[in-house]
Amino acid sequence: MKKLGFGLMRLPQNDPANAANVDVEQVKKMVDLFIEKGFTYFDTAWMYNGFASENVAKEALVDRYPRDSFTLATKLHAGFFNSLEDRDKVFNQQLEKTGAGYFDYYLLHGIEAAMLPKYEEFDCFNWLLDKKAKGLVKHAGFSFHDKAELLDKILTKHPEMEFVQLQINYLDWESEWIQSKACYDVATKHGVPVIVMEPVKGGTLAKIPEEAEKLFKNHDANMSVPSWAIRFAASLPNVMMVLSGMSNLAQMEDNLSYMEDFKPLTEEEKELCFKVADIINGQIAIPCTGCSYCTEGCPMKIAIPQYFSLYNEDMREHLEEKGWTVNFTNYSILAGKFGKAKECIECGQCEGVCPQHLPIIENLKKVSTHYDH
Repeated sequence: MKKLGFGLMRLPQNDPANAANVDVEQVKKMVDLFIEKGFTYFDTAWMYNGFASENVAKEALVDRYPRDSFTLATKLHAGFFNSLEDRDKVFNQQLEKTGAGYFDYYLLHGIEAAMLPKYEEFDCFNWLLDKKAKGLVKHAGFSFHDKAELLDKILTKHPEMEFVQLQINYLDWESEWIQSKACYDVATKHGVPVIVMEPVKGGTLAKIPEEAEKLFKNHDANMSVPSWAIRFAASLPNVMMVLSGMSNLAQMEDNLSYMEDFKPLTEEEKELCFKVADIINGQIAIPCTGCSYCTEGCPMKIAIPQYFSLYNEDMREHLEEKGWTVNFTNYSILAGKFGKAKECIECGQCEGVCPQHLPIIENLKKVSTHYDH
């Protein structure tokens, strides 16, 4: 397989206030182009796009192409089962929603220290192997959001896992918390292939500080900013697939332009990525990837990732000179549809599901201080 996968997580929407209202016609065009260029890997999950992603996969992909012409991956998340029967209930509904008949890759979703006991309690690793034995799953693995030490323990205990999905990008490569490099090294030590998620860190590495962008453009003016992030991840020898959550046809066209005939980064180009990472790390206020896991159960319906994005943009501005930015208006518009940052009741559900382990409650207080007057 070519190394670029279509992540069906940030699909184009008809209504920004309703993640489930997907622009299916545009997705069909994206799917057609993707397959036309020889790419086959599609990644979805139970809760993506307001629980609509798997349905969109059926309409845009499964119903329109022979089953053996594409590769489909989906996942079981610990937040959606509380019994042995629940596991099968979710799995069977996923088969129905996608119409796929079987899944080429199936993942236990977002394993980290707090969730691992639940996956073990309900025997999910053996459950997944049973699905494989029955031909309902071709390859069994898991996605992971924690420290390298825990990953080592899991792969040692479960050598039957055929792949692991990790957050890897040049910004998080040496991160003390995300530990992209350390986790990659553990997977490689165990001989387990890696699928990369968040290579562009939810768009953070698509829109970078001007100083950083100049470094890339001076080296190669023809390469887009996000291309550096995708190619960095794809250049790692033990990476079998890099997922990109493409949200429109233009993003897909850009990704295909350099991944169709992929050439790994040189050592000089890798070092350039790390220089850019240093610049970005010096300016980013809240390292949110915009995955929106936090919003699904928010009782106050607060648009957490959108508010963090606005706040990050403003923190890069020279506010002492401007005093006001358009994001104050953008915040007001969003607050007309969603809860304000100051309306957070500090229930903590968001922090419990955040893959980045962000102090969301404290960050919302910063956003509120900035925008709620």
